[in-house]
Amino acid sequence: MPGRRASGRAASATVDAMRRSFWAWGWEELLPAGAARQALAAQVAGALGQAMPEPKPLPTLGRAIAGISRASVAPPQSIAALCDTSPEARLRHAYGRAYPDLVRGFACDFAAAPDFVCLPRTEEDVARALDACAANDIAVTPYGGGTSVVGGVEGGGRGRPACALDLARLSSVLEVDPVSRAARIQAGVLGPGLEAQLQPHGLTLRHFPQSFEFSTLGGWVATRAGGHFATLYTRIDDAIESVRLITPAGAWASRRFPASGAGPSADRLALGSEGVLGVITEAWVRVHPSPRHRASATVFFPDFLTGARAARAIAQSGLYPSNCRLLDPGEALLNGVGGEGAVLFVAFESADHPLQAWMSRALELLAEAGGTCPRGAVYRAHGEKTRGEESAKWRDAFFAAPYLQSALVSLGILADTFETACTWDKFEALHASVSSTVADALRRICGAGFVSCRLTHVYPDGPAPYFTMLAPARAGGELAQWGEIKAAASEAVLSAGGTITHHHAVGRTHRPWYDRERPEPFAAALRAAKRALDPTGILNPGVLFD
Repeated sequence: MPGRRASGRAASATVDAMRRSFWAWGWEELLPAGAARQALAAQVAGALGQAMPEPKPLPTLGRAIAGISRASVAPPQSIAALCDTSPEARLRHAYGRAYPDLVRGFACDFAAAPDFVCLPRTEEDVARALDACAANDIAVTPYGGGTSVVGGVEGGGRGRPACALDLARLSSVLEVDPVSRAARIQAGVLGPGLEAQLQPHGLTLRHFPQSFEFSTLGGWVATRAGGHFATLYTRIDDAIESVRLITPAGAWASRRFPASGAGPSADRLALGSEGVLGVITEAWVRVHPSPRHRASATVFFPDFLTGARAARAIAQSGLYPSNCRLLDPGEALLNGVGGEGAVLFVAFESADHPLQAWMSRALELLAEAGGTCPRGAVYRAHGEKTRGEESAKWRDAFFAAPYLQSALVSLGILADTFETACTWDKFEALHASVSSTVADALRRICGAGFVSCRLTHVYPDGPAPYFTMLAPARAGGELAQWGEIKAAASEAVLSAGGTITHHHAVGRTHRPWYDRERPEPFAAALRAAKRALDPTGILNPGVLFD
């Protein structure tokens, strides 16, 4: 997404005084407005070679509430005291924040609102809610921060009564084991709250997805989220020591071990289960001492593929930088960093030792691969801030991007991303095929379009390419256009040897391609696990399988 400041409003607003948008990403006060939205329109018009789109009036909560239909059922009496049936609560739990969700929210179409929202205070409340909903054939969608971009929390509007089970009240760090460097944390805690509770112990999870401010630990586990580290500890999987779920068949709790060879892993089945097997209530996670030493550098390459070969050299070197993200020229331009070529950000961090040796070797490898680093490396001690560096500009643009996507929807622009992972031997062909397929689809379906790519994570055996696409949308036809383009992109990814998702999860959006990617015997085993744990099929129906 274009790399401008997210807010056109007063920067003095504090988080305590701000309010989550009912239709868009994040805080209402940080959505681009006024002159900022006009500037964004001009920037996108230039990128697409189109006339400047006219900003549309933003929707109001009152209008959205007025359009909410009556609930088909009331909460069962046994959990009524835990439930909120207000139209506002229902519409705020209708969608995640994918492009289709933003389009429907902007139009005040909340047909997918659940019939009620349940807010359990304890695990016992969770179990009671599952029992009550099973007895009354009410579908249950576990709900964390509501940041899904694949339809993973859209439980209502499917011809069956629906409950959104919001875990927000289960938000504490329950226990810290400083000897083993682990912590037991409830699933409903948001990223900032989790870090704030670990900070007095001098510890950090260091898991910072783009959705960090509004997503939860339980959501990260359920979707196998990718996080801060671009190499080595890239996913929440790497931080999990044990997981606890409440299922309709009873509690599921694995034991804590640093590693185990005792049969198939219960935690591996819980990871990525997306709410279909049980409700994740807590997990033991591996934590780190807060870093004291940091090193960063910005390296420029003449083109994206040269930069990708350099990223492969770093990924296979055993240096394991915390950051190794590569932006193609289009992505760099949209985010206001770099010049005409590709840009690679490389960084190291440590709580134990200075990092000159690691960074020096990384820059040697990048130079051998054709990169230049005009400003050299920057070394910082604990507490020092990055100022004026390209990597700092990119970081700010990265966290502003979801706000900008919402603003683009209000301008009538189709703006979305999709990601994959593949082995290095397939990467160049995949990049060429997917880029050309999506560019052709955007021109054919929308009349114009823009596609860019970056590498978000790199492994010794392959990268995770992440694509951004922009195009003018047809008023009233946005969802149909998006569906056709998304299908073309997904087909291209699978045909070129990529996975349908590296870290966005399956949800409902990726189901057709996930069904083709997974082995059928495994699908049968997963269905059997579903029948054993959720015999009435109430948990998140339509996600992972029917």
